[in-house]
Amino acid sequence: MNDSSWGLPPVAGYVGPPADQPRAAPAGPVRESGPAAQTRPMSNVPAPSGGEPERWGENEGRQPGKKRAGRNLRAAVGVGLGLGAVVVATLFLYKPAFLAVIVAAVVVGSWELSARLAERKRIHVPLPPLAVGGAATVVAGYLGGPEGAWVATAFTALAILVWRMIHPPENYLRDVTAGVFTAFYVPFLATFVALMLAADDGHWRVLTFLVLTVVSDTGAYAVGWRVGRRKLAPRISPGKTREGLAGAVAFAMAAGALCMHFLIDGGTWWEGLVLGLGVAASATLGDLGESMIKRDLGIKDMGTLLPGHGGIMDRLDSLLPTAPVVWLLLLAFAGAG
Repeated sequence: MNDSSWGLPPVAGYVGPPADQPRAAPAGPVRESGPAAQTRPMSNVPAPSGGEPERWGENEGRQPGKKRAGRNLRAAVGVGLGLGAVVVATLFLYKPAFLAVIVAAVVVGSWELSARLAERKRIHVPLPPLAVGGAATVVAGYLGGPEGAWVATAFTALAILVWRMIHPPENYLRDVTAGVFTAFYVPFLATFVALMLAADDGHWRVLTFLVLTVVSDTGAYAVGWRVGRRKLAPRISPGKTREGLAGAVAFAMAAGALCMHFLIDGGTWWEGLVLGLGVAASATLGDLGESMIKRDLGIKDMGTLLPGHGGIMDRLDSLLPTAPVVWLLLLAFAGAG
């Protein structure tokens, strides 16, 4: 999800680096200049009302006071339906195919984040060991359970430290710290989806996880867009509202009760309420967490791979931190499966 998904018109409280500060020189897998740019940087454009500055391009062709999502809705719906079809088909037809989807998302997401770090902060994450180790972590989690995921993550971190040694020692600590952070933020959290998939009823568990996360985001959007007035975290994500959060909780809890009753063997409706509440909380925190990263980097999107959505990481923001929450609660309520 993005800033404009929760109700208030998107007005950013953060702008890019000051004009007198030199821009970081592109390094690593960077975005191209011109129309093919990977991300849209924020700029210091005064708000019409004299308030906070707006983000790049937010006000183009817009009537004063009119709410808008800031996205190409038709493209977003089309891409969303296409991704949904791929996910459902691979999930129910052949589990290893869905595992490959997770691996692909992890590799692309890791590349997007490392590219933005190099582009905006001159932080050079060792990408080859991160990509290989991230893919191995997901597969190890699916085949070997939590122990396999931990071992693969540890070796990924070690590989990042060693790989960076082939370059000069300047900024070594900064680069490997960012690399280890990325390894935990993207592949390790995504591995909890593979852990759910490995259960006998894994396809239903993963479907429950995806449905509740999407419903939570949709509830936040629907309620916040209609009646959202009070900002939730204006310094982090000015478009999100408390009313939108209430909508996320209500929608996710209702969907959780239905999913636990109809999709999970032995599940009860009250367990679904707890599950839905946990999903709404973790999805919101994940969304705010990525917004914090993008504010620090001074960008609107992590990439442009998905028309109407941004990059892969712009779609994983609420999914990644929600995966371990759903895995743990389903383990507690329904067992290992």
